[in-house]
Amino acid sequence: MYYRLGLIGHPVKQSLSPWIHSEFLKRSHLKGQYDLIDVHPEEALENVLHHLQHEGYHGFNVTVPYKEKIMNYLDIVDEHAHRVGAVNTVARRGGKWIGYNTDGIGYVRALEEKYPKFFLGAEKNVLLIGAGGAARGIYASLLTKPLQRIDLANRTLQHAENIKIMNETSIQTDILSLERARELCSTYDLIIQTTVVGMNPHENEMIMSFPVLRKEQIVSDIVYQPIMTKFLRDAKSKGAQIHLGHSMLLHQAQVAFEIWTDQLVELEKMDHQLEDILKGR
Repeated sequence: MYYRLGLIGHPVKQSLSPWIHSEFLKRSHLKGQYDLIDVHPEEALENVLHHLQHEGYHGFNVTVPYKEKIMNYLDIVDEHAHRVGAVNTVARRGGKWIGYNTDGIGYVRALEEKYPKFFLGAEKNVLLIGAGGAARGIYASLLTKPLQRIDLANRTLQHAENIKIMNETSIQTDILSLERARELCSTYDLIIQTTVVGMNPHENEMIMSFPVLRKEQIVSDIVYQPIMTKFLRDAKSKGAQIHLGHSMLLHQAQVAFEIWTDQLVELEKMDHQLEDILKGR
């Protein structure tokens, strides 16, 4: 079988997905290609799907600004993606387009690979900073884990409240201002920064500083350009452990590739290769 895969969005030319999925195809000994498909906002998504179907695409990823819009044009949206309210992966199966969201699942996989014992033992407390699409996906996936608390901090509290609504578990969630979250930061076992603050070309910005941290704490940033954000540098200087954003990029792609091909590709050394690529940009 020859796999036709791709990414729709606008713009997409800077995407690292072609390199990642080409490497996945090679490691899985599968034949195929991964295309960048720039869809202008004035173009009808229905026409795009007809084109991809006609061209024999097995699946595609979805990036901004279509993660929510695409849901209205799919035959099926899986339960997790429906809960998150966004789709980043679409597969063609049984003549139907099926939508998935791999962001949060990929984040949890990346965290477990770096810190395999994190979800074991005593129930942990997590602070999630931000209330955008990435936060929704990560929050939904964390709700499946044995955690005691997942607090949400955001500048606009109502946006965080809109995420909390999806919690139907016994896990506690409080909505915090960024100022209150800063005061409580040493009480969490894991702090996750999910906004674009600190991303190039604004690498000197930081959504929140840390007055004090414990060495057992993990501080995570999903921004991967730059790899070492100011947020992570501050956490490391306070003695905490850190978790880099580009690992989530790899793992969410791994989940998507598994959906398309039923192949779980090993990521050995790919994080270092991706890090080198990012440093060269």
